[in-house]
Amino acid sequence: MNVFSKIKEDFSNAYKNDPAINSRTDFLFNYPGLWALFWYRISNSIAKKGFKRLARMLMGLNQILTNIDIHPCATIGRRVFIDHGFGVVIGETTIIEDDVLIYQGVTLGGVSLDSGKRHPTIKEGVVIGAGAKVLGNITLGAFSKIGANSVVVKDVPECSTAIGIPAHVIQKGRCKDPFSHNKLPDINKEMFEYLLKRVAILEHILVRDNQELLEQDLELENIYESFIKSMKN
Repeated sequence: MNVFSKIKEDFSNAYKNDPAINSRTDFLFNYPGLWALFWYRISNSIAKKGFKRLARMLMGLNQILTNIDIHPCATIGRRVFIDHGFGVVIGETTIIEDDVLIYQGVTLGGVSLDSGKRHPTIKEGVVIGAGAKVLGNITLGAFSKIGANSVVVKDVPECSTAIGIPAHVIQKGRCKDPFSHNKLPDINKEMFEYLLKRVAILEHILVRDNQELLEQDLELENIYESFIKSMKN
């Protein structure tokens, strides 16, 4: 598929990923992510022909216009959609496969100044939530989902969900609705609830030795161990 066919497919793909589109004129003013991909496709083609300085200049102008920074030597597949887009950064050795959805503020960056592969590989069907940072030469498995504002520094298995700082896998198995970020669990809330219940039980134990409370304490201990185990996976 040539460059212009990919650009045409990018515009068609936007209709599938954003129900807010009312007409084609919306593309002119409201879709910086789409225009960033437009200029990336052209710049990437130029860079492959050896005109890397010109390609960098074009993407520099693109950054001023769209507030999206994509290195022209990055590898971006078909039907990738950058929703809203502001603040998105995609590094030089990043590889993004087909049908990936990226929200605003996402960084696909490196953690090393060494040459070679230093940016992430994003497999097909991945959804990366707003503000997420995916750092280093790691891989997000196919159809995985990254929660908003998560910081991912290690591989994420395919068909799984990762959230947190640093990100941890909290669910395995493909999510039927890739947009359901509101259904991600709140790990901090669950941890605080555990601590409050733990303190309450300890206070009761100090007052009197109650067998029922001791059993509740043991049950909470099992929950805590399961929680720690899941965080380490």
